[in-house]
Amino acid sequence: MQHHRNCGISPFHKRIFAIVLFALAATGCSQPGDVGTKSVAFDARIVAADSEPQNWLSHGRTYSEQRFSPLDDIAAGNVGGLGLAWYHDLDTFRGQEGTPLVVDGVMYATTAWSKIVALNAATGERIWQFDPEVPGSAGLHACCDVVNRGAAYADGRLFFGTIDGRLIAVDAKTGTKVWSVQTTDPETSQAISGAPRVAKGKVFIGNGGADQGVRGYISAYDQSTGKLAWRFYTVPGEPGKKDGAASDEVLERLARKTWSGDRYWQIGGGGTVWDSIVYDPDFDRLYVGVGNGGPWDRGIRSNGEGDNLFIGSILALDPDTGEYIWHYQETPGDQWDFTSTQQMILADLTIDGTARQVIMHAPKNGFFYVIDRKTGKPVSAETFVPVNWAEKVDLATGRPVVYPAARYDKAGPFLASSGGWGAHNWHPMAFSPQTGLVYIPAMQVPMRYATDGSFEYRPGLLNLGVGTGGKLPEEAAAIKAMLGAFQGRLIAWDPVAQKEVWRAERDSPWNGGVLATAGGLVFEGLADGTFRAHDAKTGKELWRFEAQQAIMPGPVSYAVNGVQYVAVMVGKGGAYNLAMPGFSRPDPRIPGRIMAFKLGGTAKLPVKAKADVPPFQPSDEKFTAAQIAHGDALFNSTCGACHGAGAQSIGVLPDLRRSGALANGDVWRQIVIDGMLSDNGMASFAKYLSPADAEDIRAYVNDRARVAKGAEKP
Repeated sequence: MQHHRNCGISPFHKRIFAIVLFALAATGCSQPGDVGTKSVAFDARIVAADSEPQNWLSHGRTYSEQRFSPLDDIAAGNVGGLGLAWYHDLDTFRGQEGTPLVVDGVMYATTAWSKIVALNAATGERIWQFDPEVPGSAGLHACCDVVNRGAAYADGRLFFGTIDGRLIAVDAKTGTKVWSVQTTDPETSQAISGAPRVAKGKVFIGNGGADQGVRGYISAYDQSTGKLAWRFYTVPGEPGKKDGAASDEVLERLARKTWSGDRYWQIGGGGTVWDSIVYDPDFDRLYVGVGNGGPWDRGIRSNGEGDNLFIGSILALDPDTGEYIWHYQETPGDQWDFTSTQQMILADLTIDGTARQVIMHAPKNGFFYVIDRKTGKPVSAETFVPVNWAEKVDLATGRPVVYPAARYDKAGPFLASSGGWGAHNWHPMAFSPQTGLVYIPAMQVPMRYATDGSFEYRPGLLNLGVGTGGKLPEEAAAIKAMLGAFQGRLIAWDPVAQKEVWRAERDSPWNGGVLATAGGLVFEGLADGTFRAHDAKTGKELWRFEAQQAIMPGPVSYAVNGVQYVAVMVGKGGAYNLAMPGFSRPDPRIPGRIMAFKLGGTAKLPVKAKADVPPFQPSDEKFTAAQIAHGDALFNSTCGACHGAGAQSIGVLPDLRRSGALANGDVWRQIVIDGMLSDNGMASFAKYLSPADAEDIRAYVNDRARVAKGAEKP
């Protein structure tokens, strides 16, 4: 096992590490409470992470976020002998999207409902668990399930965000809370699902909610105390009103003139920083991926005008002060939910004979960008999936050449070959310095965009501003054709030549993140519940394991006592799985799990039980056509994001067509309006729906249950 390869450690990184070690040796040790010195030491440890490849110290393993492990005991020649070493069942049945950390033999993983657990990384035995006790009603503010993508570690502490907007620090040895700070306004729909990052004694965190009427920002907190160090808002607020934030000057100087009208600041504008944040020690900069505008339709948001800075952009900020350095907007005037929050990878590439320090980025819009880290200028940009919203990116201006037909607020309805689900979503990609390839979990889910002529702003709920795409098909052939248009693939991409090298086709688009290793392997989990390994050079599948349920996050690799492991979190959920219609019988509910594999592993999963699915339960009541039609509109604008389009749940959350409450109007009202099940995550909708609205939704779901029951095979 070659544990000490210096894969990708630049001379600058080595110099920082040497200086910090020398400083620590000269002083003997840091004094108690000297978090500043210790945090610098830990920064150096992350910089030099390749010198301790047995650990996975940060979200992407290193500051470069390449998700490449230098461990090579598990290799293309022996991966067929990989077996389950252990599994750990979690106490939730909701989606799992986390990347575990592994520090000195201990694994730390965040789970659904913002819990965090510490495990023995060699055995899976639980050491401790911390539950922040997120109120079930807070699930209403999570657009995309009550998931959590990970924690950050520094100086013996773990830092993680919660669905209800808190940033919490706990002691890594005991799981005891050290401090907690509310990073959001509890009255708004701002939820944290992304992993924080740490550098220079600070913790950096953003939040989600752009679709629900909020204004985006990123905040920096002191690692020791939790005190706010600085905040940067990504879109301008009310004219003439300063925030007292690091963004005040640049928002007025650059951003304000790119917006039009009053609705953007009254509604929020969007631009949330809900996932990718990267610290670059080479330039001492923080790169921030900024999300979509809110509402999606620029015609509603900004009178159909302007680039709307800084949505759909990458921002470079000073990590000490939050001061603006540069920005690159990938999708000016975004109105397709083409966020730029997807993972950024830092790398040194040789392009046209010149060494370049770059950011590699594959956002939702379908272009793969190579961006100069010093200047923020694009070096190259090419499509990695078929794209029909823009012809190309003009490198002279850095702007996409948008097809006029794609501006649906002006040209009418537009069918995008890859829509708001993205050509690449939050699922992490990986870069191998060995092959020079980036491995992208890519997808295509077509989407129809049209202006919502009856748009009405509803604070806290989805405010997309786009019309519905019509009714879901009910005939088998039409369903098959629709699902056939949803494509997924693992793409090996050459970022220098800007071309695809190989691909592995998938049966579903919403597949898991990727890990590349020095053993010449690429690991990925799939929506079909399989965990697979491919040859990194050729794409040939070399191994697979039946994990029993969907795998969404990125795997990690680590070693304990000289034994290499590959681990991944398993658990069906997330935005796509909640919102997509369930055309087939739901799978049995299985708790979320963490699985770890090693060569010669012999552990076995429990036998997968058969699904205990209740029957469709329509009542014999008579509802009017007007009630059903009104309930249809309300359900698909208010309920469908969690309970499935067309009331067809995929099984993560209850299929309301099968609910025992469906036939009882009083019980239905108590759940929907009175919040009887709020502790379980079903919040009261009294703020948004009247009792009559709730009854009309029941009428619609009852109609769907009646149709489904009639279509069942005897």
